[in-house]
Amino acid sequence: MSAVSPFAAAVLIAALVGLAAVLSNRLGRWVPVPVSALFLVGAALASDVWPRLETIPFDAVEQVVTVALVVILFDGGMQIGWRQFRANAGAIAWIGVAGTLATAAALALAAHTLFGLGWRIALLLGTALSPTDPAVVFSVLGRREIGGRSGILLQGESGANDPVGIALLVVLLTATRVDMRSVGAVATGFAVQIVVGAVVGLVGGLGLLWFMRRVPLPAAGMYSLRVLMCAMAIYAATTLAHGSGFLAVLVAGVVIGGQRAPYRAEIERFHSALANLGEIVAFVMLGFTIQVTGPHGVVQGGAWWIGLGLAILLTVAIRPLLVGALTWRIRLERGERLFVLLTGLKGAVPILLGSFIVHAGVPDARRAYEIIFVVVAFSVIVQGSAVPILAQRLGLPLRTVNPRPWTMNARFEEEPESLHRFTVAAGSTADGATVAGLSSEDLWVSVIIRRGRLVTVTPETRLRSGDEVLVLAEPAATPVVAALFRTDPLGPQALSRGPSATGRRYFRSASLWFERLAPGGSQ
Repeated sequence: MSAVSPFAAAVLIAALVGLAAVLSNRLGRWVPVPVSALFLVGAALASDVWPRLETIPFDAVEQVVTVALVVILFDGGMQIGWRQFRANAGAIAWIGVAGTLATAAALALAAHTLFGLGWRIALLLGTALSPTDPAVVFSVLGRREIGGRSGILLQGESGANDPVGIALLVVLLTATRVDMRSVGAVATGFAVQIVVGAVVGLVGGLGLLWFMRRVPLPAAGMYSLRVLMCAMAIYAATTLAHGSGFLAVLVAGVVIGGQRAPYRAEIERFHSALANLGEIVAFVMLGFTIQVTGPHGVVQGGAWWIGLGLAILLTVAIRPLLVGALTWRIRLERGERLFVLLTGLKGAVPILLGSFIVHAGVPDARRAYEIIFVVVAFSVIVQGSAVPILAQRLGLPLRTVNPRPWTMNARFEEEPESLHRFTVAAGSTADGATVAGLSSEDLWVSVIIRRGRLVTVTPETRLRSGDEVLVLAEPAATPVVAALFRTDPLGPQALSRGPSATGRRYFRSASLWFERLAPGGSQ
């Protein structure tokens, strides 16, 4: 029985931390500081009070945070989805790759010239601090959803630049010196990581989608577990193939996001909950590795003023100037552009990359790790607290998304090809139209849900943006019907050509080849 009590105590602590993570969203309503920052700083202070917490091996911390990051990136990819990614693929890829490289170079130059760090540790430090973490942004916003393109660009940027930053750091750690001879090896290794990760992620995502749609399971709860295990397998297989496993799981999540599949809603809710828990667990575990007030901690060790200087420089100069120049030709409203440039928040990924530097035994690595902690803490606390105010000042539309704990489901043994569920987008053809104006031989509006309440469907009922609509439509007319409910530039053209002709045009188009495998937009 002597071994049972310590184990029970550990389980109790883990359960309390998990419960705190679950309740953290409610805490965010009352505390202006992002809850992720509270967990990070709280864990760091706890490790000062209870030194035994600092004895957790770096290997264990890295492994736990890596698993959490796989779950977070996979869920982020599903939230983006194929349709939104396709519409913003160029901008996301450009900001995620070019923006990360430019930010890493600028931070390395500043760390070397302004703060006297050696070139190698400065490059590693700049690379570790280059990825952003919009997951923190949306946790700060809580139940509020940002309108326009800024939200999807921030979310897509974080998904893209996390794997890019990780791949670049892994390659840099293999280089023993910084000179022109090693540039080619670093560039080649980085390209291999990105290409292999993207290819395996695409193939793995398509295979997972086929697996989800074609192979039934005996219990409903097993569908979500199957997707999780497949995501972990995609990460592991890509890493063994010397590719970026993080990029692979992101791409796989994008591929299956929003596509028709059995128990899709349950799968998305399951992974969203895991991602929220994983974010908190990552911050707590990483906080345990930091000493704040000790003799060799962040405060007395002198790392705080370097981290604070880099954080301010990154916030007010490096990101606005460099990323602003890279996004100059991307079509954004002025408020959206400023919001993207001023909310490049740092999160768990930079600290994880800092742990890679420490684990590799690089000289002056511990000091760099403490600097990274200060930059992340500043970003999450100062920038994160200002995000809701900034969005309001810039005039960005904010929509409160209330949870809907009650549901009325209709389960089908076979896939209902003629039954679709859409959300009316602002400015779409359906926005402001009557049911009689939409209903035809190709579709029939059967259910309308407005703000969680059923609306009586009559020919004179007028649809509004945000309405959830259940319609019956022939499979061949699905692309045309979907265009009615979204702000798609192809929508008006589709309506002018008629359902059947446009349907054939959609399915012939090479740019929409993916729609043939799993048409999105319904559930």
